[in-house]
Amino acid sequence: MNLISLRFVVFLAATALVYYLFPVKKYQWVVLLAASYVFYAFTGLKYAAYILFTTLTSYGATRWMAAVQSAAKAKIAENKEIWDKAQRKAYRQQQDRKAKRIAALALLLNFGVLFVLKYLPPIFSAANGSFGLTLPTLSLVLPLGISFYTFQTMGYVIDVSRGEVEAEKNPAKLALFVSFFPQLIQGPIGRWDPLAEQLFAEHRADYTRIVHGLELALWGLFKKLVIADRAAVAIQAVTAAPSSFSGSTLGFTVLLYALQLYADFSGGIDLARAAAQILGIDLAQNFRQPYFATSLTDYWNRWHITLGAWMKNYVFYPIALSKLSNRVSSAIRGSRFGQTKAGAHIAVVLPGTVASLIVFLIVGIWHGAGSRYILYGLWNGGIIMLSILLKPCFEWLNRVLHIDASSPEHRVFQIVRTFLLVCVGNITDLARGGRDCFVWLRRILTEFSPAQALSEINASLDLTVADYHVLLFGTVLLYIVGVIRERHPDTPLRDLLDRRPVFVRWLLIFFCAVAVIVFGMYGPGYSATEFAYMQF
Repeated sequence: MNLISLRFVVFLAATALVYYLFPVKKYQWVVLLAASYVFYAFTGLKYAAYILFTTLTSYGATRWMAAVQSAAKAKIAENKEIWDKAQRKAYRQQQDRKAKRIAALALLLNFGVLFVLKYLPPIFSAANGSFGLTLPTLSLVLPLGISFYTFQTMGYVIDVSRGEVEAEKNPAKLALFVSFFPQLIQGPIGRWDPLAEQLFAEHRADYTRIVHGLELALWGLFKKLVIADRAAVAIQAVTAAPSSFSGSTLGFTVLLYALQLYADFSGGIDLARAAAQILGIDLAQNFRQPYFATSLTDYWNRWHITLGAWMKNYVFYPIALSKLSNRVSSAIRGSRFGQTKAGAHIAVVLPGTVASLIVFLIVGIWHGAGSRYILYGLWNGGIIMLSILLKPCFEWLNRVLHIDASSPEHRVFQIVRTFLLVCVGNITDLARGGRDCFVWLRRILTEFSPAQALSEINASLDLTVADYHVLLFGTVLLYIVGVIRERHPDTPLRDLLDRRPVFVRWLLIFFCAVAVIVFGMYGPGYSATEFAYMQF
């Protein structure tokens, strides 16, 4: 069930009506659980087994950990007068290790299922015929949102193993946390504490919240239907036969893809957050003007924020703060090299940079199987690693060249530089394989022919001049909205809109609705493109 379909609108309206009219507010959440499983059933009942597997294994593991933790507390209390501090600490550590082994089992089972479904078929396909191997062809279909609900649920399992949250006793409540339908297709990835508290709270229909949800949905539709799906037409024409186009056209396609990907993904997240807000629930923000970032680190703090937060909490910190990382840092500090300024700097930042590289390798692999996704991770992680390691060199260069790093001009330079670095990384999405990524990049840098590109853009990309005007208008509008949000980072745009006169507010809403109706890519003979992140 697509978020931009009439079926989903009817489904959401019916769910909201039953939800708010449900007589026993204490069990209102049951309506959301039923709606979530009905929503998932539309993708195929056979795939429900996977989400049930994740729910049941996570419930069993967390309840098992809770029993271990509870027994440990009782044992320590029972022997309070007998055990000294060291004995209590040793016993607590022993039980903590047992809880972590249980969590590791749950992680292995669930990420194992994800690996088999998402990565085994392409691995078999790539290995078939190599080294004399004859492997069967696997045709496995990814269940809807499996990467998102697996990551979200495994985060909850890890939090329980750390003692940061209590294990949920009610399996049906955990099932809702895993399957909440607005975020099922493409996130955002939630954490237990902020999300569960809202899911199980009592909610009453609130006019302002519902209107704000509808406004956010309208903005998401504008980004998806007017901008993303229009740009996708030209992008698909080029990626279908890249050798037929000049390097300049490939470069134009990379720039257009940056616009399309942001409008598509952030538009989908807006629709998900809007649906949840209509039901009284605030999902986590997933974007914060990413193309205003001044470095790749800053970009990843603004793009797909919830995935970045997941990686930071469950991968980056455990690696960067591990005993091995501490031993490596200590060894560098204790060496002759560590007594130099460069050595002292590397001793401090090396654990974090290595952790960042590993994180981005995982992020690349999360996007898909294949060498191009590994290249994506290496590109982002490698640049971030080098930028941190070489930070003193860049600061020295700024001093030598008398560059004011705080000036507006330098900030513009940083934004443009970061955007271009992001675009280079995005080539991995457009190319068909790892080797093709280098072909794309080489041709973009060496085949500079603006006149030929203009001719190809006008004649071969399946868009009219009017379409490009619409894309230009949409880009300018995205930029203006981004500037407003940058200036008011702590105030939602809809709250700022509420401060305007009623006439101005409704006039803007009217024009946005007209733009979606008139310029949106939909209707008879047109099949809306799927959201880019539905494949995950």
